[in-house]
Amino acid sequence: MRKQTKGRQRHQQNQRYVIGTVDMKASGAAFIISPGQPKDIYIPRERTGHALNGDIVKAVIKHSRHNDRPEGEIIEIIERGKTTYSGTLQLSEGHAFVLPDNSKVPTDIYVPKNKINNALNGQKVRVNIIGWEKDDKNPTGEIMEVLGQPGEHTAEMNSIIEEFSLPLQFPKEVKKAVENLRTSISEEEIKRRRDFRDIMTFTIDPADAKDFDDALSLKKLDNGHWEVGVHIADVSHYVQPDSPIDKEAATRATSVYLVDRVIPMLPEALSNEACSLNPHEDKLCFSAVFELNEHAEIKHQWFGKTVINSKHRFNYEEVQEILDGKEDKLSSEVHTLNKLAKTLRAKRMKEGSIAFEKTEVKFILDGAGNPLGVKFMEANDSHRLIEDFMLLANRKVAELVGKAPVENNAAHERHEHKDKKKNVFVYRVHDQPDTEKIQKFVEFLRKSGIKSTFDRSTNIANSMNDLLENARSKPYENVLNILAIRTMAKAIYTTKNIGHYGLGFDFYTHFTSPIRRYPDLMVHRLLQEYLITGKTTDNKHELEEQCKYCSKLERMAEEAERASVKYKQVQFMQKHSSEIFEGLISGVTEYGFFVELKANKCEGFVRGRDLQDDFYYYDEQNYCLKGKRTGKRFQLGQDVNVKVKRTDLIKKFIDFELA
Repeated sequence: MRKQTKGRQRHQQNQRYVIGTVDMKASGAAFIISPGQPKDIYIPRERTGHALNGDIVKAVIKHSRHNDRPEGEIIEIIERGKTTYSGTLQLSEGHAFVLPDNSKVPTDIYVPKNKINNALNGQKVRVNIIGWEKDDKNPTGEIMEVLGQPGEHTAEMNSIIEEFSLPLQFPKEVKKAVENLRTSISEEEIKRRRDFRDIMTFTIDPADAKDFDDALSLKKLDNGHWEVGVHIADVSHYVQPDSPIDKEAATRATSVYLVDRVIPMLPEALSNEACSLNPHEDKLCFSAVFELNEHAEIKHQWFGKTVINSKHRFNYEEVQEILDGKEDKLSSEVHTLNKLAKTLRAKRMKEGSIAFEKTEVKFILDGAGNPLGVKFMEANDSHRLIEDFMLLANRKVAELVGKAPVENNAAHERHEHKDKKKNVFVYRVHDQPDTEKIQKFVEFLRKSGIKSTFDRSTNIANSMNDLLENARSKPYENVLNILAIRTMAKAIYTTKNIGHYGLGFDFYTHFTSPIRRYPDLMVHRLLQEYLITGKTTDNKHELEEQCKYCSKLERMAEEAERASVKYKQVQFMQKHSSEIFEGLISGVTEYGFFVELKANKCEGFVRGRDLQDDFYYYDEQNYCLKGKRTGKRFQLGQDVNVKVKRTDLIKKFIDFELA
């Protein structure tokens, strides 16, 4: 007996425990994401306990699977990620259940009769989990609000807002703080700043934009050089650290752009008024000013607080018309900036930037939110003009604060730079691509029939650019861009600089959008501190935690935006169920394949079981579905004609069938 006890104690001592965040899958299985672990820990469905997606948990690692991925069991829930969900109420005699909208919640929520709060069967509701007893199969919840009828625009958008915990209103203390905010610009404040009001300045934004946080100015200098000013709204002047407005902005971390609305980081009195660089109004800015010669070489640079007065508001379409030859009173300035931007871009590409270009889809909605049509947002020279000057400002701000003189100026490796100044700063970093993902990408190119000279053994950035350039105007261009992006690491915010692989920059940050991104506001404060004192805060731990939080909220915002677009895609395709569409296979799984429609970029799924002419199996080696009898293949990038078979507005999916 004593030997058995000692053996059990040794076994317990040898067990490894980790604390991490639950990434739940629709199957009910999960992965534990833990910062200290090189690989995520797989948790089978039967070992997840009562954990839900986003929970912080303690798990024990039991063993490793055949692919060396560790496998474990959740033994303790330390903190719930969230307790409130949206879903559909199913009401019957004596009890009710809410079926969550979120596929990552693999259990229904039981609602006692006295907690239904007058909701009706079949309604979309918001439910709060109030308990989950150890032996119960389902958590117990209470209905907090009726969102509407499933499938309706208002109900489904409210469901997305609830699913991602997006705030609809600003707290009372924030509204009061905004009311008491002094937004008029005093003469004393103007005297403290560099005055650009008499220099030609304008904004270039989407036609439907309501907030303008960046402007460009252009001035010809006596020496023949060009002075280009990148002027960014000085949000830090109005939003003081630890104020109610600042605390709320830090909590929101980012503005969220759903198909029918914007959920802003800052109240509209700031984002659309005081901080927005509206034309013909004096505005306070934080600026990066560059003296460039005809070859776009920087001869001098200056960073500091300014006051501007934008002379004109352009949208991208108007600027593109000028670049295509239309005459305008600002034609000369626009063409000059475009020429400089193109030169900057050529240098950037030569130095290792990767030219990803993914087509964005925007829905045209009627007053009730119903989709009337689709338009594509494709990058052209007007977009690239703005992009290249914003990249220049972001890069040079990061270099100014983060780059210190070193004795040996040889090219440094891509690890954290050992700066003598030890300035703490917020960087936007992008790690090198995972070799395994690149290998799979190369294998896909080889077997998909896409002609490529992609060589992972040499410069990956150059190979990627050659590949993407050769795909321009090809039917599979958008699909290939999406796949190429997926091979890359995710860009994040951090105080630990490793450079930005996708841009080919050793130093990079986000400085240019403080109205809609909290990291940019952090950067403004750190930059101002550096300009005044020559150094920045030593509070690295607090900044790093805020960086992690902002990175997390950025991913959440992207998922919410995708969910709203997917909902509109399903709603739009319901009206075209009788039509035949040309599409491209955009993904292949063992259960079927995804198809992206050429006409509107809507994506749906063709199920393998619906392919009637043969039995199809997934050929993992060649990334395709293959007919067992005929040998017929369905592979990525292949042209297919499809029509809608079924749609589900609640689950936001479209099933196609081959036409």
